[in-house]
Amino acid sequence: MPLVPMTEFLPRAKREGFAVGQFNMNNLEFTQAIIQAAKEERSPLIFGASEGAIKYMGLKNVVALARVAAEEAGVPVALHLDHGSSFEMVMKCIQAGFSSVMFDGSHYPLEENIRLTKEVVKAAHAVGVSVEGELGTIGGVEDDLSVDEEDAQLANPDDAIRFWEETKVDAMAIAVGTAHGMYKGEPKIRFDIIEKVSKNIEAPIVLHGGSGVPDESIRKAISLGVGKINVNTENQVACTNTIREILNAKPDLIDPRKYLGPARDAMVEVVRSKIRLFGSAGKA
Repeated sequence: MPLVPMTEFLPRAKREGFAVGQFNMNNLEFTQAIIQAAKEERSPLIFGASEGAIKYMGLKNVVALARVAAEEAGVPVALHLDHGSSFEMVMKCIQAGFSSVMFDGSHYPLEENIRLTKEVVKAAHAVGVSVEGELGTIGGVEDDLSVDEEDAQLANPDDAIRFWEETKVDAMAIAVGTAHGMYKGEPKIRFDIIEKVSKNIEAPIVLHGGSGVPDESIRKAISLGVGKINVNTENQVACTNTIREILNAKPDLIDPRKYLGPARDAMVEVVRSKIRLFGSAGKA
């Protein structure tokens, strides 16, 4: 199948009470692991590509890898810009072949965030590309994004409802207590914010920082209207730990296929477990 916008499956996800995972592409092995799990589980899928990953891999390579994976898998796949920092970056990705984009204007005042997001929505929807917007500031570290815990700011539910009403984004990321990266303790998720916003907007809620959140909290968030959950760190941990174990056991090993292959297999299991947890297995 060709790459599709998130609107191909997110409205159904919210309606039927499941969530679709966004798993970040960081290299070939990440891409292969993510698509293998989605294909085997017959699940729709969102490839996330951050600006850092695009810089590392090359924009054309990111699009080419995602397209080949989608065509071979036969399940709905969206290629989504994660945390797009500017209108220019969003347009660059759309022109290159992304089927979905996120414009992260959360660091702007509300009025400016709404104004800029509306511009992105207008341009993206004109060419059939879905859009995710964000309100509130999510803590933690992801690529070049670093927000101290004390600087993280929960989304105001009334502002979030107004944001959606004025922008009509296809997915609404709101800061509710999760964080990028792995947690030192258990995250304190504000389910009341998720519930209030979800009941008053058509778009599904997006949960950033899905790595390390307890399964029961994930299930509850989905039941309240979360339809997209982002996972990256758990794949990175599985990949890196596997490589470390192999190289520690075999310090003379130089063939990268001998450690990247097992690392890929470890990520398949992470993605598979998340797909089942999110309830998207069999929904392709």
